Amino acid sequence: MNVLQIASLLIVLAAVFGAINYFILRLPQAIGILIVALAASFAALALDALIPGIALAETLRAVVLEIDFSDALLEGMLGLLLFAGALHVKMDELRAQAWVVLLMATLGVGLSVTVVGVGFSWITGMPLIVALVFGAIISPTDPVAVLGVLREANLRRSLETKIAGESLFNDGVAYVVFLVLVGLAFTGGEAHGGHGAGEGNEAVAALMLFVQEAFGGAALGAVLGWATFQVMKRIDDYTLEVLITLALAFGGYELAIAAHVSAPIMAVVAGLMIGHVGMKYGMSQLTRDYVDAFWKMVDEILNAVLFLLIGIEVFAVAFDASYLTASAFSIALGLVARLLAVAVPILILRPFRAFRGDVVPIMTWGGLKGGISVALALSLPDSEWKPLILTATYVVVVFSIIVQGLTIAPLARRLGRTPELM
Repeated sequence: MNVLQIASLLIVLAAVFGAINYFILRLPQAIGILIVALAASFAALALDALIPGIALAETLRAVVLEIDFSDALLEGMLGLLLFAGALHVKMDELRAQAWVVLLMATLGVGLSVTVVGVGFSWITGMPLIVALVFGAIISPTDPVAVLGVLREANLRRSLETKIAGESLFNDGVAYVVFLVLVGLAFTGGEAHGGHGAGEGNEAVAALMLFVQEAFGGAALGAVLGWATFQVMKRIDDYTLEVLITLALAFGGYELAIAAHVSAPIMAVVAGLMIGHVGMKYGMSQLTRDYVDAFWKMVDEILNAVLFLLIGIEVFAVAFDASYLTASAFSIALGLVARLLAVAVPILILRPFRAFRGDVVPIMTWGGLKGGISVALALSLPDSEWKPLILTATYVVVVFSIIVQGLTIAPLARRLGRTPELM
């Protein structure tokens, strides 16, 4: 199938599954579409097992494998989703939570990667450097999943800003960490067995790559966002200005990839720039309304398609009974790592500011994993460990979206949502 046929199929399925969810399940749209897609996928597998001659699963697997989920998300949809998410985060509210967001997106990610990596290596016997790659895959909280659930959970603004801001930035940071660790695990130390000076050179190269990707992406996003604002404030045509924001999200993301800097971080910074400076000083009220509505619609449509893709990616995962125990342990491991990633930064900041008691449990349970983790796992080079990593990642993501996603709102209600500064 060509790109247009694949896109048409995905839109039709997302609409059909969304309608089934609306009339029958009545769950939050994205989660409902995922559950219907999973049910349809497992029904096809069961039918294939009962009637082997129809080869339905093989046909569907061939169709799913034609869709390069990793490329479709990491080099296409992700830029639009991150830009849309950042566009609707209030800069003033984010600034008030800056230290919390910064520590969770840096120190928190580092702690999570380490805890998951060490634990998964111990459970499976996987080389530590490869297990750390798995840690980088499941450590980021997916802003696509998180922001969709936040709209249903009705959290107080300060807590919502913490979760949304952290998920937008830790996604980009974890992606950079993933790139560094993949380089070390599959083309570096393990592959070549280097020691001594070679390891020192690899460490320096990894640090330089991190700085280039993270800071380069932020700088590029700021420059492109500011340049776009300068153009938009001289224009008063809402159709053209909507088109310009779309060009920024698409073109900026591809430029970041070509420049070898972090495209996710670029998209977040550019989105924040347009959402704060651009909307406030560069748009009429009519343009603001249209830009806001357009990007909300893009966000909803791409969310639906992405969760559909996660549901049908079951055909791309080589489920093996021997992987199930490790996958179950990885769920617990991910939750423990997430708890530390939230609690340690808050303990560091507690002498300087007050936090309500519900911050740690809600941010821990609300740190959903999503399509980014699946895409990163699929993008790994082929190795003996890839099937296990892919299976464990898929199990963690499905558990996170369905179980955590459907229970975060009741948890928030139980712990209370009294308005509070922190």
